[in-house]
Amino acid sequence: MNHYETVFILNPVLSETQVKETVSKFEDYLTSRGAQIVSKEDWGLKKLAYEIQNKKSGFYTLLQFQAPADILIGFETEFRRDERVMRFLTVTLDKHAVAWAERRREKLKTKAN
Repeated sequence: MNHYETVFILNPVLSETQVKETVSKFEDYLTSRGAQIVSKEDWGLKKLAYEIQNKKSGFYTLLQFQAPADILIGFETEFRRDERVMRFLTVTLDKHAVAWAERRREKLKTKAN
């Protein structure tokens, strides 16, 4: 199983409940197909660098997961079909990126405490 990281931006007109439902939809998609969610970060409502679909802000979410490569096509198709998603990007993490992500999560945990 490979390590992946997906960042997606949701429409800013959604309510907090709708954002949570959308994020859980994508988490459920992954877990139902044998993926393991390593980390999930809700970055909240952020201003965009440029307008997307005439919107100047969006709800950002980061998902880090381990999954077989064959589920990615269907996963990204779900993003394209969902009108609440404005943009998404999935990247494969190499061993250095995985180590960096772990250090980053540990740093965030110590800051939170």
